[in-house]
Amino acid sequence: MKFLKSVLILLFGFFLSFSQDKYSVKNILKDSGYSIDSFYVGATFAYSSLNKNSKVEQLFLDEFNYLTPENASKQTRIHPSPGVWNWDRHNEWIDFANKNNLTVRIHGPISPQASKWAKNDNRTKEELILNMEEYFTELCLRINNEPNVKWMDVVNETVLRNGEWFSEKPGDSSWENPWTQIGINSDGFPIYIIKAFQIAQKYAPNVKLVYNHNGGMERKMWEKVLETIQYLKSKGLRVDGLGWQAHLRNKNGVGLMRRDLDYLSNLIDWCHSNGMGFHVTELNYWLRDEDPNSVDVLNRQSISYMNIVNTLIAKRKSGIITLNHWGLVNKKGPGNFPKNILTIYDKDLNPTKAFYSIKNSLIKKSNHIYPIN
Repeated sequence: MKFLKSVLILLFGFFLSFSQDKYSVKNILKDSGYSIDSFYVGATFAYSSLNKNSKVEQLFLDEFNYLTPENASKQTRIHPSPGVWNWDRHNEWIDFANKNNLTVRIHGPISPQASKWAKNDNRTKEELILNMEEYFTELCLRINNEPNVKWMDVVNETVLRNGEWFSEKPGDSSWENPWTQIGINSDGFPIYIIKAFQIAQKYAPNVKLVYNHNGGMERKMWEKVLETIQYLKSKGLRVDGLGWQAHLRNKNGVGLMRRDLDYLSNLIDWCHSNGMGFHVTELNYWLRDEDPNSVDVLNRQSISYMNIVNTLIAKRKSGIITLNHWGLVNKKGPGNFPKNILTIYDKDLNPTKAFYSIKNSLIKKSNHIYPIN
């Protein structure tokens, strides 16, 4: 069975080997009849390449007109401690988007990506509420009248894979959620999530509000997220979209397993039936110990991307769909995992097989699925 799977992967590698370099994603979408108001494909790239006439910046502009600025709008950057504000990078991204007429999703959610000040164990509930409210209110006010900002992530990574709330840890761990210390309400939902949507609804009425989340297709996790969205809506709060980070794994990843692709399809249907868009917000491919240059890995990435994109294409007429590549260029991962992060250009800025597979699917408007597992 493993031999047959490997053969199938190699066959797809040959199938996708023809070049589509002359076709940009933005032109494919325009020329192939996709709705410019409901189907978006874009990318994120590093601030280090912004406004420096870099090759990476030009690659982005050549291919895309939908942008998610990297991490410049997060609380840890903009408002690291009381009385301290850093809007420089956020403003540069907004200027770049306006100059190049790019549609923008702002990624500055109330999330584990909080400042060390907020994560300090000495913070009181009252301090955290004030810090969260002043940061998020100011962010909403700043982006509300920006003509190119269409969406914003309101919260991010709220639930663990087992369905429990993502909460604080001792010390100031790099991946913990201090905001749950504000408390759980009488209905069993974290107060910070409700407050975040209240602030966004009040101060960013012109922007679509997204509930962003990570993980794979863990059922308990998504059930908790959907339950929370239903609760927010029952309280009169606006939730316009659901985001999935889509950090795919090489083995048993969502893009390779039929049951997970079916569940992804159901999630999109749920969103559209509830008047919400579905956003793939951070697509990339994570490796632990695998060789990032191996044929097997690159073909698995290609098939995974193709299956994800084909699932999105199949839903293009029922509601809003967006796809964002988190990073343009393959790179080393932070810490021990992932060791390598693959995306749509290699380190020499050549398009990867995965990028060709996406373009091929978009051109053909394919909705065929090729599961390996």
